[in-house]
Amino acid sequence: MATEGEAPAIDPAAVIRSRPYLSALLISAALGVPISAVAYGFLALVAEIQELVFVDLPDAAFDGGAPAWWPVPWLAVCGLLTGLTIRYLPGTGGHSPAFGFHAGGGPPAPKELPGVILAAFTTLSLGAVLGPEAPLIAIGGGLAALTVQLTKKDAPPMALTVMASAGSFAAISTLLGSPLLAAFLIMEAAGIGGATLTLVALPGLLASGVGALVFVGMNSWTGLGSFSLALTSVPPATDPTVATMLWALPIGVACALLGWLIRWIGLSLRPLVHVNRVLVTSVLGVVVGSTAMVYQLVSDNSFTQVLFSGQDALPELVEHATTYSTGVLVLLAACKTLAYGLSLSAFRGGPVFPAMFIGAVIGIAVSELPGMALAPAIGMGIGAMCAAMLRLPLTSTLLATLLLGVDGVSVTPQVVVAVVAAFLVTTMLPAPRAEAGGTAQVPAPDRGGQS
Repeated sequence: MATEGEAPAIDPAAVIRSRPYLSALLISAALGVPISAVAYGFLALVAEIQELVFVDLPDAAFDGGAPAWWPVPWLAVCGLLTGLTIRYLPGTGGHSPAFGFHAGGGPPAPKELPGVILAAFTTLSLGAVLGPEAPLIAIGGGLAALTVQLTKKDAPPMALTVMASAGSFAAISTLLGSPLLAAFLIMEAAGIGGATLTLVALPGLLASGVGALVFVGMNSWTGLGSFSLALTSVPPATDPTVATMLWALPIGVACALLGWLIRWIGLSLRPLVHVNRVLVTSVLGVVVGSTAMVYQLVSDNSFTQVLFSGQDALPELVEHATTYSTGVLVLLAACKTLAYGLSLSAFRGGPVFPAMFIGAVIGIAVSELPGMALAPAIGMGIGAMCAAMLRLPLTSTLLATLLLGVDGVSVTPQVVVAVVAAFLVTTMLPAPRAEAGGTAQVPAPDRGGQS
């Protein structure tokens, strides 16, 4: 019984049996179709622009493919367009990824949606090192909330929350390879629990399931791709050993330290970004492009391994893991780390896929250690790096184990140890500059705000 001044406790069973909630389930299923179609179209357009700019154009202009300097001017354009969008459109292009993964706090307002879409589109299409998951969550939630507001202006806040969550679920329904994993990511990041978890999960899961069907149908109809993370070749499974369990601890610690460094780069540059958003973001784009250029010149591998989220490059990296020397892997991890940290400071996107890619590179690099094997090494690297960057230990464990398919079962013990080690060390390390709430003072010339 609620005491005076306290809100009465919610009875989930009574709410679920109510007619408004059943109507919300039907609306969630209906919203899942158009929102998933929009998300699919967004991802398809991003993929087409990437292919045009970084493959088709240089192939047409040069014999032997793109020269190493090719990404530099395009990353400058990426920074210019992203900076202009964040500077002049409402909403600062959504949350800054430098402060970690955001899945709560309410959907973007209708007037903020164009800025969120354009900032993410330029970031993802033209080579900055961030993923699509956070923008899609914001876009899905914003579109769902907008639909509810247009159809029922007096909708209660709880209805907006439930519908916005369902829209977010639908938007990334298959992006991470499974609707359940996508839903779990959103719920753990938003801290949804108790009665709210029960009430939000059902519409969200329903919208996510419908969204997965839409993604499959759109792929079959258009042939553009499924845009779902999956490995085309999985390393052979190995049983857990004492050696691999022992290696899990230093791998977790190393990933925690590397994650701290990445966040430090992104957060330390933010005050400079706010001095002149457009100019500094353009310059950072040039540095990201130059980093990719250096990698191609030194390793003779494509600069595309350094650019983008890593979602498309990860399956090929794992498939050809044995062809990379340790030196090249160290160089790739270093270049991707720098480009990732720089992108966090000023661009707009999500932190999940670059963390997974860097973790996989680390895993491949340490797979030749005594007593180590490729499958557990990749699993531990991905899980620990995600735990360090996302600070979501349960989601990080699932990301690593589900990605490895059947082999994920055998590597789960090692992944759990690496994830726990990375998470504990991350929480014990001093917070990088301005991480706690983004309280740094923003110079007056930048109208972009704290985000």
